[in-house]
Amino acid sequence: MFSQTIIRSATLISNRCIAYTQNGDPTQVLTAFTYPKLPSPPPSTVNLKFLLSPINPADVNTIEGVYPSKPTHTSNLAASGLGSKDEPVFVGGNEGLAQVVEVGEGVKGLKKDDWVVMDRPQLGTWSTSRNVPSNSVIKLPATGLTEAHGATMTVNPTTAYNMLDGFVKLQAGDWVIQNGANSAVGQLVLQIAKERGLNTLNFVRSRDDSSLRSLVEHLENLGATKVLTYDDLNDKSLRGKVKEWTGGKDIRLALNCVGGEPTTSMAKLLGQDAHLVSYGAMSKKPLSLPTSLHIFKNLTSHGFWQTNWSKTHSRTEKEELISKLAGMMKEGKIQAPRHQIITIGAQESDKEATEKIRDVFYRMAEGKFSQKVLLKLEEPDV
Repeated sequence: MFSQTIIRSATLISNRCIAYTQNGDPTQVLTAFTYPKLPSPPPSTVNLKFLLSPINPADVNTIEGVYPSKPTHTSNLAASGLGSKDEPVFVGGNEGLAQVVEVGEGVKGLKKDDWVVMDRPQLGTWSTSRNVPSNSVIKLPATGLTEAHGATMTVNPTTAYNMLDGFVKLQAGDWVIQNGANSAVGQLVLQIAKERGLNTLNFVRSRDDSSLRSLVEHLENLGATKVLTYDDLNDKSLRGKVKEWTGGKDIRLALNCVGGEPTTSMAKLLGQDAHLVSYGAMSKKPLSLPTSLHIFKNLTSHGFWQTNWSKTHSRTEKEELISKLAGMMKEGKIQAPRHQIITIGAQESDKEATEKIRDVFYRMAEGKFSQKVLLKLEEPDV
């Protein structure tokens, strides 16, 4: 196995990662530690330098031990201590942008300085550098993308694209309805739908008038056709308004990341032979659908998980999807998410880095971040 060949000299410290040895509260179990410089990559592998890596909600669930996609232990980072065979760790991070530093014998299609994204889950992207199989990454275009675009490409944009593409054959002028329209995926749905000439009916939480106006303006700038609140779902005149907006055309696709009563009400706006696709449950309440929607409208309900899509589709299909999304990003049709970069600096000790990353997760749990959090780990100089 390639992983058994990478034992480093303890005197060549130049890497750092964010890891944990057991599941639990991220503010308690995450640890930053340094490990030696990578040797030359074994055959069929590449050495990567990570440029930027997001912290996604699923990362929190993974650390807690409640997410279906499980990481594997890493035991090849050091000869002794954390990251060794005696003290294996789980390195955090599922998504990220990396740069190829060196390629092993037999690697084709990749060269030094190429930008790549991950094609396998849980590769441990919260690192400065890692060695991975060459077939576990997908190459990005050489120019035209920002680091933020690349770092956030493989989870939310792919989810949005595949839900719009995989369940209903939509044509320009058709309508899509969604809740959680201001979520990361929801905003990508708007941009991709706009590019395809699709109309969108979008629902968000109520808030004060000024905040709502600002949010509606932002979503409309991304491509939203109509933006309403969940309170509007209780308006008995809404069904008539929707019929007027759509010109009587049935809405055949609904995207749900909320669950609970708002989704039940939203589903009632769907037309004949429609599909309800659930990819989240932010309300933490069950999804309840009237039997009549299935009997009389032939409603079909699906779940969607991008990780499962990746497992069941070929590498060629995944490369084509990444190429499409990268093209849209280069052309300015998909914006990079609003984000904040948290840097673990070269001069910070492992103790200081540990305190910083735990504080980040504490503030995330308290709702202190209104933007996507992206991690940048500098090679330690301590």
